[in-house]
This record gives sequence, C-alpha cells and structure tokens, in this order.
Amino acid sequence: MHLPLLPTINAFLNALAGVFLVLGFFAIKRKDHNQHKKLMICAFSSSVLFLCAYVYYHTTTHILTRYQGHGLKRGIYFFILGTHTPLAVLIVPFIIMAIRHALRGEFTKHIKITRWLYPTWVYVSVTGVLIYLMLYVIPS
Repeated sequence: MHLPLLPTINAFLNALAGVFLVLGFFAIKRKDHNQHKKLMICAFSSSVLFLCAYVYYHTTTHILTRYQGHGLKRGIYFFILGTHTPLAVLIVPFIIMAIRHALRGEFTKHIKITRWLYPTWVYVSVTGVLIYLMLYVIPS
C-alpha cells in the first residue's frame, strides 16, 4: 500500500491535535492550568500546521481524490465529510476567540466558548483522521 506523504502527515497532525485536546481537557479537570495551557498551545500548533500543509497540498497538486466506496460506506463517508468540513471552517474564529479570552484572563468568556468548542474541535480532529483512513487505508 502506497500512502501519499502530505495527506498522511495531515492525518497525523489531526490525530495529534485531538490527543492534545483530550489531554488538555483532563489537565483542566485536574485544575492543572499550566499543563492545560501548554497542551492547548500544542493542539493549536498542530492544527495550524495541519491547515498550512492542507492548503499547500491542495493548492500545489491537481490530484483530486474521490472516494471509491459504494453503498452504505459511501453514505457514511459523505455524512462524515459533510459534517466535518463546515465544522472545521466554523471553529476557526472561535478557537481564536477562546485563545484571546484565555490570554486576557477572561476565563468566564473562555469557558463559555470552550464548552461547545472542545467537543466540536475533537470531532473535527477525529473525523479528519477517519476521512483519511477511508480515502487511503480502508479498502473501499
């Protein structure tokens, strides 16, 4: 099996962001604010690196990857893609707002955003990896 380099790196960065998010969640539940901050910086950095690599890949290659599955697998793929893509775009300004509020010490505002942002960001990270697996790894 030949896996394309940049999509594989992107899947790894998505997975890494998801891991950092979950670890950051547990850190804040333990009230370890310093560790939470470090992990959230790592999650944000992984997501930024993903976005840069994703944009680079899709602006420099003319390869169009089409899902080859049929039937139920195709329906599942398009459901995942159809929820992943708009949520991935939607969360970007909210991630920036959450970081801004945290850096300013406006933790009530930060928590208000992150209560729904956290599960959405995790969902986007996980579904990004699932999309990669369905396109390149799992037989269609």
